[in-house]
Amino acid sequence: MQHPPESVSIALPDGRSYDILIGTCLFDAAATWQGLPRAAAAVIVTNETIAPLYLERLKRQLAPHYERVDVVLLPDGEEHKNQDSLNAIVDHLLGQACDRKTVLFALGGGVIGDMTGFAAAIYMRGVPFVQVPTTLLAQVDSSVGGKTAINHPLGKNMVGAFYQPVRVVADLDTLDTLPRRELSAGLAEIIKYGPIADPAFLEWLEANIDALLARDKAALAYAVKRSCEIKADVVGQDEREQGLRAILNFGHTFGHAIETGLGYGEWLHGEAVGCGMVMASDLSVRLGLMPAEFLPRMKRLIERAGLPVVGPKLGIARYLELMQVDKKAEGGAIRFVVIEGLGKAGMRPAPDELVAAVIEAHTA
Repeated sequence: MQHPPESVSIALPDGRSYDILIGTCLFDAAATWQGLPRAAAAVIVTNETIAPLYLERLKRQLAPHYERVDVVLLPDGEEHKNQDSLNAIVDHLLGQACDRKTVLFALGGGVIGDMTGFAAAIYMRGVPFVQVPTTLLAQVDSSVGGKTAINHPLGKNMVGAFYQPVRVVADLDTLDTLPRRELSAGLAEIIKYGPIADPAFLEWLEANIDALLARDKAALAYAVKRSCEIKADVVGQDEREQGLRAILNFGHTFGHAIETGLGYGEWLHGEAVGCGMVMASDLSVRLGLMPAEFLPRMKRLIERAGLPVVGPKLGIARYLELMQVDKKAEGGAIRFVVIEGLGKAGMRPAPDELVAAVIEAHTA
């Protein structure tokens, strides 16, 4: 069934505002691809998993608008979100003498989106790019807001730039081919929007999590749209994460430690964030900011979404060491996104012994 397209606008200064298109059948609608920057060449960056599914359809839609449509094919997985893959994109752009009007298209999940955006930010000091996210996580989070990066062995997303796309195309039909594990991972980034910004959305998620897991298009359309609206509102106020935008990282400080500590790709990003939200919820309770029942409520929802709620035993010292490298750390002090009241998040330091107790309680 076709779900009529909706759009959410990201309002930014200097003519950099753009729309997120959300709906079904967007890939094959000519209107989706109209009004983009004109150029001689378009370059689609995708991976070996996504290419057989959607590459030819995207090439067909772009062909009338560009003299040439190139493809950069990368290996799939978080472990390939690195300097080598970034160089592969830049090598192609230079090798094909692409000029600064060339438009890049990121066709894939968050890894492809982040790397393509970063390549667009640094090639000739900036060329336009379009996000075409094919995973739930990318549609509700990583494709929106202009954070681009690659991973470094010492820390996740530590090398990157703030650089906005010119459009985001979130075709819900691409979620039909998403593995169940990836679907659950995307739900983690949706769940976070409830406690940080919208208690009513949290209640809606508790009532509709089964419909989302069953890939009900109407439920997915609402969840993606509401998530994008909340993120758009936050990014519009604080594009470069000077303050408010950091609340979008609820669960991420613990989550990034899990990802880096295990080795990229061992757990999916959303799985680590889901588990990280359990820890951050517990920390919010232990700091006296939330009532005790908040923790089991969050844990229950995260578990129902098919996400892990118990983290790996990396050792408390290792967790603390990894969190020191987190981008939210300041002057060596780890700062955590905590819930200060349902629908309101803030950044706070926490004593090491309290953080240690949280890690001890939720790892095995």
